[in-house]
Amino acid sequence: MQLEEREKLEQEIQELCRQGDMAGAVERALEGYGQEIMRLMASVLHDYERSRDAFSLFSENLLRGLPGFRWESSFRTWAYRLARNACYQVMHAPAGREQPMSISRLPDEALKPRSETRPWQRTSVKERFRALRESLDPQERMLLLLRVDQRLSWEEVARVMSDGDGEEALTDAGLKRRAAALRQQFQRIKTHLRTLAQEEGLITEPEDSHPGTEDSPRV
Repeated sequence: MQLEEREKLEQEIQELCRQGDMAGAVERALEGYGQEIMRLMASVLHDYERSRDAFSLFSENLLRGLPGFRWESSFRTWAYRLARNACYQVMHAPAGREQPMSISRLPDEALKPRSETRPWQRTSVKERFRALRESLDPQERMLLLLRVDQRLSWEEVARVMSDGDGEEALTDAGLKRRAAALRQQFQRIKTHLRTLAQEEGLITEPEDSHPGTEDSPRV
């Protein structure tokens, strides 16, 4: 989704909330953000049924929490925080749960894990790199997905990765400290992935020979 489309979506959701149409706001949010959130859950949980459970829980928490949302961050950032917490709840409580009605509004293909790579672009090397990334623990995968795949700012990542389902505001100093700590963790993950890739023989050159930004893991 392009920036202009996302800004328009945020405005539509906020306007529906202002009008008191919380059900309509949730429906619009699921239409706009549902597929990308479900793909995130599938990548973190690695299980179709558990991803459905997590999305079900996310939908319920979205409807329950939206009236109290204070818009101190973007709706998308808050939604990702709910999604992250739903994933962790499902990981610790794997029993099946009934789906809320809102989940039926998404096409079923949105609920199925999908490869980010088109079939004709896949190579054995790409798949081996993907396997290395998938070997990370869920918290580390979540950090990579938020920063690299979804391109959230470090402040947004810090908000998403904060504990709790609410919108508890971090102080500016606390948010900066949290963002700095996550940034350091991100660098450690990159180093770890590079070491694994070198052990697998996927890369041989020293790191300095690969130009790129700090937020572009090469594995």
